[in-house]
Amino acid sequence: MRNSRNINFANAINEALAVAMARDNSVFLLGEGIDDPAAFFGTTKGLAQQFGDPRALEMPVSENGMVGVAIGAALAGQRPVLSLHRVEFALLAIEQIVNNAAKSHYVSNGKHRVPLVIRLIVGRGWGQGPEHSQSLESVFGHFPGLKVVMPTMPSDAKGMLLAAIEDDNPVIFIEHRWLHATEGHVDETGKSAPLDGPVVLKKGGDVTLVGASQSTLECIRAAEALSHIDVSAEVVDLRVVRPLNVDPIVTSSKKTGYLVTVDSGWRTYGIGAEICSRVTTEAWDSLKAAPIRLGLPDHPTPSSRGMVPGFYPDSIQVVARVGEVLGLAEKMVAKAQNVLAEMVGDQAVDTPSEFFKGPF
Repeated sequence: MRNSRNINFANAINEALAVAMARDNSVFLLGEGIDDPAAFFGTTKGLAQQFGDPRALEMPVSENGMVGVAIGAALAGQRPVLSLHRVEFALLAIEQIVNNAAKSHYVSNGKHRVPLVIRLIVGRGWGQGPEHSQSLESVFGHFPGLKVVMPTMPSDAKGMLLAAIEDDNPVIFIEHRWLHATEGHVDETGKSAPLDGPVVLKKGGDVTLVGASQSTLECIRAAEALSHIDVSAEVVDLRVVRPLNVDPIVTSSKKTGYLVTVDSGWRTYGIGAEICSRVTTEAWDSLKAAPIRLGLPDHPTPSSRGMVPGFYPDSIQVVARVGEVLGLAEKMVAKAQNVLAEMVGDQAVDTPSEFFKGPF
């Protein structure tokens, strides 16, 4: 692709931060581990050295304090990018986020803006257990005044982070840890990508699969396996949780007649529930069956690797549910699942598969 090259998701984030800071002196970073050797999973590497201490701030371990400082800076005309290592850490500052950041523009009758980006990392696997492996996008998506972004591809990681930094609203920018090593073509020109919602990654005519972030990759892999049994799946990457634009999903569902959503978080009260509700309302006459929602079961994440199988919705489950809704023969479903088993090999269930190396 012209003006692009193949890099991973983490480097795409790093490039976006560097571009934004070079363009606008009001952009600065704060958080824990900004200048740590691990550099926030490699995403902030070299930025403290390039831009200096005032624009790359190491903060005390107080998430509530960090968020308060960031909101104050945003209200004063700066564009802070706050990096928190886990999505759960934002819960320590939830009042600041939902009552100050999200509401300031409304309660001031539009006089105040809060151009703030909060980067939150969703973990999974390696024994992180109940407290460090949750996916809470539906929590933040519930609040008016926030924008919530979940990029999947490295190109979107860079372009949408640039757009989030340029936005005058508080943006919750959620990154799945398993995506940081995935590779793809990324624009070199520093263009921002509109925060305008879903894109169709793979066209198909038999069933619509909708994911966000890492669950989109499960949909891609499921679609690949389904193609081996002549089932054509259309894959839609949600990308933006709030504001939620379901129009492309409605269009796809009207075409295929079948909809399967795959949440990274809990199935109950998940983003998939809202999507299915709105698609059912707007495409009732075109649906051939009730939409199917996949997501985490209603209990915390187990720490033990032996208890993890079956907990996370994956491509195996997606294929099984597609088989059910389409009325496929068991041997056809088994064939597709065998294709998936060959893709994964003996990869541990709580570590990323080599399938996720891209480019996409």
